Amino acid sequence: MAPLVHSLKAEPKIFDVQVCVTAQHREMLDQVLEIFNISPDIDLDLMMPGQDLTDITSAVMLSMRKVLAENKPDIVLVHGDTTTALATSLSCFYNDIDVGHVEAGLRTNDIYAPFPEEFNRQVVSKITKYHFAPTKVSRDNLLNEGANKKNILVTGNTVIDALQNTIKKIKNDLNHKERINKLIRALLPFNFENDNFLLITGHRRENFGKGFIEICQSIKELSTKFPNFHFVYPVHLNPNVQEPVLEILGGIENVHLIEPLDYEPFVWLLYHCYLILTDSGGIQEEAPSMGKPVLVMRNTTERPEAIEAGTVKLVGSNKTKIIDSVSSLIENKFLYDEMSKAHNPYGDGLASKRIKEFLANI
Repeated sequence: MAPLVHSLKAEPKIFDVQVCVTAQHREMLDQVLEIFNISPDIDLDLMMPGQDLTDITSAVMLSMRKVLAENKPDIVLVHGDTTTALATSLSCFYNDIDVGHVEAGLRTNDIYAPFPEEFNRQVVSKITKYHFAPTKVSRDNLLNEGANKKNILVTGNTVIDALQNTIKKIKNDLNHKERINKLIRALLPFNFENDNFLLITGHRRENFGKGFIEICQSIKELSTKFPNFHFVYPVHLNPNVQEPVLEILGGIENVHLIEPLDYEPFVWLLYHCYLILTDSGGIQEEAPSMGKPVLVMRNTTERPEAIEAGTVKLVGSNKTKIIDSVSSLIENKFLYDEMSKAHNPYGDGLASKRIKEFLANI
């Protein structure tokens, strides 16, 4: 949402913008606010240890009831499929306030995969008045569900706006670039700018247990099969992720388990990696815009456009499939080039501009 916040705030005669954060993920939020130079007008600070989805949902709804009563917005913009987006949309519905949904229309059509994100975004769409769909496929999903065609705009995804701005900022500010390089060099014992490495992320609930064990076993076998490649894994702090990763992958010379990274160093690693193994959603959009093949460790994806375009391949959490797919991309240069040069269907970096122009005319 950061590029959209700045785009709207650049037009103070048209928009009175109030930024409200729930702090559902406090540490992640704070570093993003700093990177993108955003000061929230309202910080609900709802992060508490040991929260479950019921705690977060109810806390957001109760807090937003007060925020909406005090500020009386004409429209509330929410993003994606978080519990914050769901609970805020519900609060708006109960208070007869219009919702604009950024990154609308993504679907797997299985409310348990990914859990709870697929359920969240479907419910948000039922409440939303203005749908900002990243692709035509997302638009068609909404039309098939009965959304008003006049209230759907295909924008591209704002995540591409943010990514392009960040890469440009790093490249153009040599001192800033050196600070990020220094940070990464302190974490990795190889030359990340020149040596081949795979970047790995994993945190989805549906992979907890057997899924993560197979993922880790595949990485272990690949590290032996390709000793000249490095495997960089910023490990999510959830114990369901930490335990199998540390047990199976700890102590392997060319596997580097590091703490989760802030946005800028992660993007810079993504820019330099050979390919990425992930179960994340956003990375399926970000990596192809930098020409990086993506192997998605999930059985379904709400982003089929990248699969159709050839930039992404689903491999699930199946050890054999992961090993075979990574091996093919390392050993087959033609296959690698075909994937890395495929068209990115998720936008041109102008999504925020399109949303701003739409909102200015409603």
